[in-house]
Amino acid sequence: MRDVASRAGVAVSTVSRAFAEPDRINAETRALVMLAAEELGYQTKPATPRRSNRRKLVALLVPDITNPFYFDIIRGSRERLLDSGYMQVSVNTEGSGEEERVALESLAGVVQGAILTTSRLADEEVRAFAREMPLVTLNGSIKGIPDISIDTASVVGEAVEHLASLGHRRICYVSGPTQSVVNRRRWNSFQDSAEALGLEATRIGPFSPRQGSGAVSADEMLASGATATVAFNDILAIEMLQRFAELGVRVPDDVSIVGCDDIVGSAFCYPPLTTISAPALRVGRELTSLLLAAIDGTDDELATDLEMPVHLKIRSSTGPAPRSF
Repeated sequence: MRDVASRAGVAVSTVSRAFAEPDRINAETRALVMLAAEELGYQTKPATPRRSNRRKLVALLVPDITNPFYFDIIRGSRERLLDSGYMQVSVNTEGSGEEERVALESLAGVVQGAILTTSRLADEEVRAFAREMPLVTLNGSIKGIPDISIDTASVVGEAVEHLASLGHRRICYVSGPTQSVVNRRRWNSFQDSAEALGLEATRIGPFSPRQGSGAVSADEMLASGATATVAFNDILAIEMLQRFAELGVRVPDDVSIVGCDDIVGSAFCYPPLTTISAPALRVGRELTSLLLAAIDGTDDELATDLEMPVHLKIRSSTGPAPRSF
């Protein structure tokens, strides 16, 4: 089957569908597959009927299912799947590449395809799994894999400019996981923007992007001497606000803070959090549309690398730099 796929210039999963489910692949692609099979003398065994619910399962892998950022992505994906008669299998990988790998190995042959959000796998591993089942990624940017990009890194630069306009000269980036591509992009944008504006930029961490790391990051931020910070995500930022309140540090009078993701609660904490916002519900729907197109063999009819709009939402957690601190 791999030889047929190579000759036809399609994925192995496409060859499998061409033989087993010809009604779920477009006629032109199926013709290419059948011609390649004929030229190679390939003969398939009669397809074994599969249970209909197996054909209707799609996996959505997230690194932290308790992170509110993923709530709308999960909901948007589920709504799109229901419209098409599919069911969603949500998998929490705990931010671990090994957990993600095991999940994909277990799901091969069980689901029709999978959505990887903030994958911790190397690009070659993702490509290998994509040869076994249709895959799409969030912020993957892997050649040949359909992808949705949320370019928060570019808006991190806007956040730095916002802080500079308020008079902050010493700023700090609260780093997320070192293995996160998104974290590296945000830090690079933070550093480049700070350098262009003549600001003193430092980085602390890395910190877990889950609950429990905000207090330590707040203490380290204060020790750095910075008057403003951009945190890897809103969970860290909101916990930092709580720690500042415990210490009697006033936000934004003494320090300013910017989060990222605009999660539920970022508008209702005290003070309301300035943050980087993206349309997560739409992201979930668009990721799922890309995957369904790949499953149906119609992905050549869609743009397979999409970028979602992102913007800085200014609230009350940022303000003028203190005269002395």
